[in-house]
Amino acid sequence: MPLLPCLKKKKSPVPLGRSVFQKHNLPVQQNYQALLETCLKNKCLFTDENFPAHISSIGTGALLKKLPPKLQWKRPHDLHRTPVFYAANRKQLDLCQGLVENCWFLAALEALTFHQDILAAVVPQNQSFDRKYAGIFHFRFWHFGEWVDVVVDDRLPVNEAGELVFVSSVYKNVFWGALLEKAYAKLYGSYEDLQVGQVSEALVDFTGGVNITIKLAAAPPDLWNIMTRATYSRSLMGCQTHLGTTKVMKNGLVAGHAYTVIGIRKVTCHYGPENLVKLRNPWGKIEWKGDWSDSSYKWELLSPKEKILLRKKKEDGEFWMSLQDFKIHFVDLMICKLTPDLMSKEDGKKWMYSLKSGRWVKGSTAGGSQGFCRDTFWMNPQYWLEVLPAEDSKKSLGSCNVLVSLIQKHSSKHRNRAHHLFIGFSLYKVQRNESNKKLPPAFFTCHQPVNKHQLFVDEREVTRDFHLEPGVYVIVPSTLEPQQESEFILRVFSRKHVLREMGENPSFTLSKEIVDRYEGKIWEDFFTKHFKQNPEINAVQLQRILNNVSWRSFQNFHLRFSLDACQGILALLDLNATGTLSIQEFRVLWKRLLFYLEVFQKRDINRSGRLDLVELHAAVQETGISLSNEVCNLMAIRYSNADLQISFESFVCFMLRVEIMGEAFRNLTQDGKGIYLQESEWMMMTLYS
Repeated sequence: MPLLPCLKKKKSPVPLGRSVFQKHNLPVQQNYQALLETCLKNKCLFTDENFPAHISSIGTGALLKKLPPKLQWKRPHDLHRTPVFYAANRKQLDLCQGLVENCWFLAALEALTFHQDILAAVVPQNQSFDRKYAGIFHFRFWHFGEWVDVVVDDRLPVNEAGELVFVSSVYKNVFWGALLEKAYAKLYGSYEDLQVGQVSEALVDFTGGVNITIKLAAAPPDLWNIMTRATYSRSLMGCQTHLGTTKVMKNGLVAGHAYTVIGIRKVTCHYGPENLVKLRNPWGKIEWKGDWSDSSYKWELLSPKEKILLRKKKEDGEFWMSLQDFKIHFVDLMICKLTPDLMSKEDGKKWMYSLKSGRWVKGSTAGGSQGFCRDTFWMNPQYWLEVLPAEDSKKSLGSCNVLVSLIQKHSSKHRNRAHHLFIGFSLYKVQRNESNKKLPPAFFTCHQPVNKHQLFVDEREVTRDFHLEPGVYVIVPSTLEPQQESEFILRVFSRKHVLREMGENPSFTLSKEIVDRYEGKIWEDFFTKHFKQNPEINAVQLQRILNNVSWRSFQNFHLRFSLDACQGILALLDLNATGTLSIQEFRVLWKRLLFYLEVFQKRDINRSGRLDLVELHAAVQETGISLSNEVCNLMAIRYSNADLQISFESFVCFMLRVEIMGEAFRNLTQDGKGIYLQESEWMMMTLYS
């Protein structure tokens, strides 16, 4: 498989005075439901004339040279007897990269699969090759400030043997990945336009979230805490390696390549704790060979149970490495957060989001940066920002977390044909003034920006996190050089603010409140405070914590966790066999509890606080786990009452055991069919868990 150049090379700025302005081309809007119904009525398969099964949809450049000699376009029914759109019971992405060099796209997609609700927003699940099939599918992407629905037909490029030439699935009858890639290619012009990119771009396109890029060579001291909060909240993480002269380096990493961060873990070695990062190569093979790799001696320093549940001796592209090695061998860590509280110390989960669209126009608002031309800097668009203290903040910190994002819109229908300008923004503290007039040239001569070291990069997005005193500020977005034209969108996230454009004809401001869906952050202070007093908690303390939580979904029932249940939970999650849980192990439990509660509520149709056998089967399927009826019934007998009904407490124990034993099997099996255990390993897995 060819090396994929995942890191964009820096381009030279556009020469002074040259205009590159073209209005951003919006994707063609097609009504999926109307087109589907028309095709069903006429008993025909959809043919998309806007993205035809033609070489023009693939591209015009180097990608054409890689294509097989007899390229054909076929529908999934022509490729497999029983095609499936999406396999909900698959725990992993299981997609394979094709000829397009888009590891950045697949790395972001891998991160998306860890949040099934977000994935379902991008990949609508009510689509299939059976019910209401008409050869038409649709996907949703966040595209420069708005969600757009992209419709495609299911004709896919294949070689003479009938194999997909671009993204395919390990399971040859699963086609959602190939169709999603086709929709993304249509959004950006062609398959070739997906050749080179950044993980951060795809993460934002999939979520509309806030992107934070951390340069690992200058990583903050609290990097582990940031990654911990990202892991246990609604965040997606990707990273990229250094560019190199060889494709695959001696240490097993691929140069200039995108990876997905799929987990973190603090393990207990004989010499003390070690912070580990788990990554996945989107190729599905070729892994790290250093410390904590699959064959590393370091695993012998852990307890048998911890080693069994974490180590996977399989060439599947997944591997662990120490945080220290991670910082050395990777360039950037990209974190995409649906709410901006990742870097904030503020309490609460409600955030305000404002979006403004603007443009730099030659001779009018394309003033360039101060470093290039002080005389024209004032001409740039200016935005009045009033930062207000949040009413629901539990702490008075004196400063407010404000995140500013500037995104330039490419001017071409084709993503890779529009070179990015060098863009950035300056933030100024100003006195309150009810006048909406733009600040004059004299102001910028006498005042320094809050961000004294402005960053101008030739990338799609520039993001900066600020801690600002409540008050009035002015944001000035600009290109590096004057007289360069482009459209842009400016986004501001904070607990509470007012944003408006300054000038004679201010544009409309879109503002709305965003709320983190999971309520785990509400209890973070409570948990942190408790674990400061008890770094490790036993079963009695776990019971006390869980029974002190206000389970608002069970207000009509007396929900209590028994000591026996807490001892069982602790035995399952206590990987290093200490008889206690650390705060990290508790965070894992807490995240699962919230997920199980959501599933339990959804399947408890009559709100009885219990699940019968039918509801239990539906709940297990809802979690994405595939269990045979025999195993599910056996587990139900083990955890149910005399009436074969499962309480939430028992459902938690049931699901934890199923997930952990399933993970142990996947780590130990060599062929996916069976495992070989030594007697000590067998006793460890059966008795202690």
